[in-house]
Amino acid sequence: MSRKIVLDLAVTIDGYIEGANGEVDWCIMDSEMGFIDFLNQIDTIFYGRKSYDLWGQFTPEKEDPDAEKEIWKAVHSKEKYVFSKTRKGTDNKAVFINDHILEEVTELKNKPGKDIWLYGGASLITTFIDLGLVDEFRLSVHPVILGEGKPLFMDLKQRLNLKLVNTRTFSSGVVQLIYHLNKNWLC
Repeated sequence: MSRKIVLDLAVTIDGYIEGANGEVDWCIMDSEMGFIDFLNQIDTIFYGRKSYDLWGQFTPEKEDPDAEKEIWKAVHSKEKYVFSKTRKGTDNKAVFINDHILEEVTELKNKPGKDIWLYGGASLITTFIDLGLVDEFRLSVHPVILGEGKPLFMDLKQRLNLKLVNTRTFSSGVVQLIYHLNKNWLC
């Protein structure tokens, strides 16, 4: 059985993954959500180049909470692949994939290991969805409405029918929805 590619993202009630200026200050991180447990289920992260440049080597500040430092340490312990049309090779922290996405990802999925986190950004998510590469959608809906920003789903070429497999509600007001692709309903 091959590894799953899991799209795990925070999203606002009105469907945005970032504010109009790229802000994510609305995103609630609380230990109740079990993010470390999720990180223990994966061993690989897929980034788009812009997301990697912003977050791929992010280091928390000294004064940040220990829990946040633990999360970033876990994130940085994973294998990283960056999908980019411009950067090539490796940078000792990530491997860059420039083309043949379906073939490269299929090969990685078939290697032994844990699941793979599709981190994003938005255009990479669209590419993966269009290629049928997302196995699980883990969307943590945050109790905020931004009114504008970067939408979670853009320019999709087809309808996707999903099957709800789990929901979790947290005291912070975040609701996590976990869907699998319903392959019997593909349009």
